[in-house]
Amino acid sequence: MLSDFSERVTRKNTKNETNLPLTISSKDGLVDQISYFNKMVASKDISSYYLLKEGEYAYNKSYSVGYDFGSIKRLDHYPMGALSTLYICFALKRHNSDFIRAYFDSLKWYREIYMISAEGARNHGLLNVPTEDFFQTIHYLPQDTREQRKIANFIITLDRRIDAQQSLVKGLKKYKRGVISALLSSKTNPYYSSETWKEVALCDVASGFEYGMNAAATVYDGSHKYIRITDIDDNSHLYSQDVPVSPEGQVDEKYRVRENDILFARTGASVGKSYRYQRSDGDLYYAGFLIRIHVNSDVNCGYVFQNTLTEAYRRWVLLESARSGQPGINAEQYKQYRFLLPPLELQNKISTLATNLDNLICKEENLLSQIEQVKIALLQRLFI
Repeated sequence: MLSDFSERVTRKNTKNETNLPLTISSKDGLVDQISYFNKMVASKDISSYYLLKEGEYAYNKSYSVGYDFGSIKRLDHYPMGALSTLYICFALKRHNSDFIRAYFDSLKWYREIYMISAEGARNHGLLNVPTEDFFQTIHYLPQDTREQRKIANFIITLDRRIDAQQSLVKGLKKYKRGVISALLSSKTNPYYSSETWKEVALCDVASGFEYGMNAAATVYDGSHKYIRITDIDDNSHLYSQDVPVSPEGQVDEKYRVRENDILFARTGASVGKSYRYQRSDGDLYYAGFLIRIHVNSDVNCGYVFQNTLTEAYRRWVLLESARSGQPGINAEQYKQYRFLLPPLELQNKISTLATNLDNLICKEENLLSQIEQVKIALLQRLFI
């Protein structure tokens, strides 16, 4: 049983320990909530919060995507932290802590939580898991500490490989943002010339600015793909084809997305998000909350698209969308977005460089995903 190798932690925070990081449980472990939310979300008075020490564990009963029965994480990056009493906190009495950490990352313990959580009994996003029942859950673990250490060392090595790959992907994205932003700016681009570069509005280099079709999504018919705001990946700006859908009813060809088309989100939290059509995405038809523009043939579409990924564009979106009560940018506003346009030859070079960097980032992200999947598969097989 869990109580055989752990004991509940109920010590409370004291009023003079106000500088403790208020931690939350995320997929990456127990983290400072200011780093996670960029603000304080806890009560100002934390004297009644649990005081967790480094190396101790906390069970978050909140369920989320991929964590149907919550998560158990260890406090690793702080000497102490304060946690809400909604968590179940415990410390180990025995067993290798790194091994136990890996075990709780495996989700093999879910079957025990499933047995004690009342079916359908969820309150404000929390599972109904009685504390006493939680400590009576049964876990099958090797008793040989040498075996535990070997398993833990292997998982630690794999985690370090994942961290290195994550750093590589993050560094490539930062490098790409810096290089492309420099090449699109008159102040930092060494090839800039006031005689050959000109400032243009989006309507000067594109036509259309048309709203999409007002149709519900239905089961994918094998031919007609329906692209909505949520089908555009927030980070890569690529069309997500994991679960394609089709538009319901008769499909009108005027809503088909073609080469040299760029789509823009016109409302909601994702306003300003952009997508450039790629032939490999197939027969796409765009939804009503998107605006489609068609870039002129004498302008490089990729170059125009890169201008929608810059910090300058993001600031413009924030300003324009704030003009109305709800976040939104209409077609007329998009027409007026302005940016610098160099000669076509330089447009092509900048677009090609950006595409090559995007392909490299995509390759490294795929490798990261593969390594993470290997870890998940191994964790599921290492424990009974």
